[in-house]
Amino acid sequence: MPTCYAGFRVFGQLLSSVAGTMATDARHHKGRKRVNLALQGGGAHGAYTWGVLERLIADDRIFIDGLSGTSAGAMNAVVLADGFVRGRQKRATAALRTFWQQVSEGAFVPMAMTNALSPMHGSWNMDDAPGYQMLDAISRMFSPYQLNPLNLHPLRDILSALIDFDGLRRQANIKLFVAATNVRTCKLKVFRTAEITVDSLLASACLPMLFRAVEINGECYWDGGYMANPAIMPLVNECVSKDVIIVQVNPINRPQVPGTAREILNRVNEISFNSSLMREMNGISTVSRLIRQGHAQGTGFTPVHFHMIEAEDAMSELGSSSKFNADWKFLTYLHELGMATAERWLADHFDALGNESTLDMIKTYE
Repeated sequence: MPTCYAGFRVFGQLLSSVAGTMATDARHHKGRKRVNLALQGGGAHGAYTWGVLERLIADDRIFIDGLSGTSAGAMNAVVLADGFVRGRQKRATAALRTFWQQVSEGAFVPMAMTNALSPMHGSWNMDDAPGYQMLDAISRMFSPYQLNPLNLHPLRDILSALIDFDGLRRQANIKLFVAATNVRTCKLKVFRTAEITVDSLLASACLPMLFRAVEINGECYWDGGYMANPAIMPLVNECVSKDVIIVQVNPINRPQVPGTAREILNRVNEISFNSSLMREMNGISTVSRLIRQGHAQGTGFTPVHFHMIEAEDAMSELGSSSKFNADWKFLTYLHELGMATAERWLADHFDALGNESTLDMIKTYE
């Protein structure tokens, strides 16, 4: 065990580096319980996270200390933080709705090409939609450098108009962490509050078959989901709260092994965009177990409480193609699902915040 413990010591120090600064009353901000939120990416499925966030910020018992996000999760995080800084809960709620409305109106795949799709068909998936099939075929034959020589991006104008990036970078109330993948070095890049720009958000959501790599300070970046979906350790190391709530968008478990080509591709997509989080949380789970077993006594290590808000049964019904479905009915369906899921989670687990984990780390990640 001494050898094993030594191997995890550095990671354990990262896990508990804020120990000693967490006084008893640090769980609260003006009577509120502090939490950190980790928001996964997932294209249009990020509308589920929109619903979760709207319900959480409506609860005056909670104060959000830090937000870590990737892709759509990063955009949700930054839109919420900007709105909250400028107008508290009311402005943040309105900003999130405006963002998703504008995403729907400026859909990358025009919904006129996919209007054969409807809930009446039993699915929100777009595999059989003409617009999606055309996009999928073209992206396999031509790169975005060939198809988009002007490097246009449908989200750039939306984000630039909606978010006061200068003001956001100056604020210190909510810490922000946006993940992207360095194309050249294969390393994770986490953009912190002072580095948040429209380019860092687009980098975090840059699917390489659809968009050109986003260049920032001489380095090029792709979607952060390849390396962190989302990054957890910045929340642990750099925020006061010792409660991290993961908003899980991509299903971890599926009851059946996929059999068709479409099902296999969908599962590969889910595994790919869960793998980085699974690895990071597996390491944290190992260190947490050592702490519980008493092998970290006298070191100053403090356990972190982890929680998860998810609707795996409902989200597992959605294939990867539905991540491109920006139909407003679909987005509002996901929003309502997120609201309802967060409502149930708060009813069941609010008292655990600041006291214990509600996420079974061993069962979920080991």
